[in-house]
Amino acid sequence: MVKAADRAKNPARSSVWLENRAARSGGGPAGLDRDRIVATSIRMLDEEGLAKLSMRRLATELNVTAMSLYWYVDTKDDIIEYAIDTVYGEIDLAVVAGAGGWRERIRALALEYRRMLVRHPWMSAIAGQYLNIGPNAIAVGVRIQEAIRETGLPISRQPSAMSAVFQFVYGYGTIEGQFSRVAQQAGMSQDQYYLDSLKAFREDENFMDALEEMTEILDERQSHGSVTEIWDRDFDYALDVLVAGIEVMVERSRTEEAEDPRE
Repeated sequence: MVKAADRAKNPARSSVWLENRAARSGGGPAGLDRDRIVATSIRMLDEEGLAKLSMRRLATELNVTAMSLYWYVDTKDDIIEYAIDTVYGEIDLAVVAGAGGWRERIRALALEYRRMLVRHPWMSAIAGQYLNIGPNAIAVGVRIQEAIRETGLPISRQPSAMSAVFQFVYGYGTIEGQFSRVAQQAGMSQDQYYLDSLKAFREDENFMDALEEMTEILDERQSHGSVTEIWDRDFDYALDVLVAGIEVMVERSRTEEAEDPRE
């Protein structure tokens, strides 16, 4: 069994994928296995968030003792790493593979990634705390790298392009997912929550002067009425801007290479 204290001594090498890849079997309660533990954990994370996930509460949900879980995992961090990789597996790489050229594949990957983040708002808050080297995460990373490589950017610029696109998606999906969660907690639809919030601060005298320069764009956004339409429209156009930017930088790189006297 791997102790949390042992992992703390070398966090750069601490991952369930480096320490224990094989699923354990035997010795635990009938009907319990790692897949069931992880699936239940994901449901609890979706419903209640990370703060309320504990080995004890998970065991209660599974109707087993807390010690039973240790037949299959060593720590709660193990469960979270397995959960992260499981939701990466929701990204449909078959859809991505059939999307066409690099532009279409980047868009497909970005949309799939965004949808995953919105479905699982807990995911974005903890993704950077783990190495994310499970098989599903690596498979997604490979497809991203393939699409970026085919842009024609120099190898030294490809990581920057990946960051531009997928850090944008990470941020966008995080905000969208958290907004959806807050609206749900308030017992309102996203449309109701958005319009009520917008109306509240636009009618507040303390904000009127500050918002004067934003009147036109606020009117435009309020005219849609559908938050889903706004999310989708802004996301699609922002992706178009990023793809166009990659195209410009590819041409710039080619020009710089042609003009390099060392060539």
